[in-house]
Amino acid sequence: SGINAEYGIQNRVAEDFPDGRVRLVVREREWIEEQKMGSFMSVAKGSDEPPFLLELHYSGAGEGEAPACMVGKGVTFDTGGISIKPSKGMDAMRADMGGAACMASATLAAAALSLPINIVSLIVLCENMPSGRATKPGDVVTAMDGTTIQVDNTDAEGRLILADALCYSDTFKPRYVIDAATLTGAMAVALGGECSGTYSTCEDLWSALENGGRVSGDRLWRMPLFAEYGDLLKSPTADVNNISSTPYGGSITAAKFLERFVKCESWAHLDIAGVMDSTQSSSYLPKGMSGRPTRTLVEALRNLAR
Repeated sequence: SGINAEYGIQNRVAEDFPDGRVRLVVREREWIEEQKMGSFMSVAKGSDEPPFLLELHYSGAGEGEAPACMVGKGVTFDTGGISIKPSKGMDAMRADMGGAACMASATLAAAALSLPINIVSLIVLCENMPSGRATKPGDVVTAMDGTTIQVDNTDAEGRLILADALCYSDTFKPRYVIDAATLTGAMAVALGGECSGTYSTCEDLWSALENGGRVSGDRLWRMPLFAEYGDLLKSPTADVNNISSTPYGGSITAAKFLERFVKCESWAHLDIAGVMDSTQSSSYLPKGMSGRPTRTLVEALRNLAR
């Protein structure tokens, strides 16, 4: 659950960094609502478990140095909401917080390595559950920046919680923004489990990520962000729809949705749905939930710190 994940991260920070090198700020429901994060709350409100937005602050560079902002999707269990998933395989949706786990782990690793970079990681935690309070297909919700969103599929929830986190990331005036999410089944179909699909608006940031993948062996593959894909998200009742008008290119249209909420010119989105778990053991990864691509993110942060 969200609350257990929150306590798990809080305990890990306290145990590993008693010197205060990593500072944890816990944002609870009242604060989330005060920030008018209606997109995030549209997912969280169907569950009895409380939502959290955790901030991990690591200052490895000068005080005035703009940070890298790391944003992780942390849906601690995803039923699909009212647009409920098939029962077969739903047990694996306990891993829909893979992006949050990767970002938290990469931040703690950067601190352990004393990398000369400032990092703010935003870990967005909630469940996506069906209930009498849950968002219904066709509802219109409002994100932190005032964008209205027609929610035609409540199982496209990851982009909804990330939208508000990406809006909030701008308040830190970041040099880079990187988000990671087990976002779309379409990415798993496109690339399988051999690499993470990556979208980026910045050549330098993409280079740092790609080189990080070469060093770690956990590779990335760059995907397109052509404007035409964004046209597939038009809505008759809101500024944007949370799903595409066609069944094709689903990971790309999800990335185009997220791009609307990013002001930083140096942004990258990692769709890690295909690498969420390992179906068979390898020399360094046991079978099961993988934690990928944490190693690549750590190497990318090392590259960005140079």
